[in-house]
Amino acid sequence: MTATEQEPTRARLVSGPGMLLVWLYGVMVVAAVSRSVYQIATDFDRAPLAYVLSAAAGVVYGFITYSLVRGGETARRAARVCCAAELAGVLVVGTWTLVEPSAFHDATVWSDYGAGYVFIPVLLPLTALWWLRGSRDGAEPGTP
Repeated sequence: MTATEQEPTRARLVSGPGMLLVWLYGVMVVAAVSRSVYQIATDFDRAPLAYVLSAAAGVVYGFITYSLVRGGETARRAARVCCAAELAGVLVVGTWTLVEPSAFHDATVWSDYGAGYVFIPVLLPLTALWWLRGSRDGAEPGTP
């Protein structure tokens, strides 16, 4: 497949609602990374697990953002895997923070399913997975 043939697939990942996903993931990268960098630099001893988890969330958000912008089938698959991992992380950490609040001495991006971020951390991977479910043959993302 030539680069010219790949361009329409790449463009479709960031068109329409895909562009909103890229924008939201970009905002989450900035939010998670800046928060975790500040917390790690100023108060790491207080809640190292929470701060490292927030940094990891920022890295995952960054990779998903890159994959969506990059486009192509390989990037689509990578984004799907990362979105599934992100959703699993949000569900595990969210449940963990509700069941055992004392396990985290400070909130993470994914605490309480992202309540501190208006539940965007749990809604974003669900939306992205729906958007990325397009078929491999170049169908519009989000179509069965």
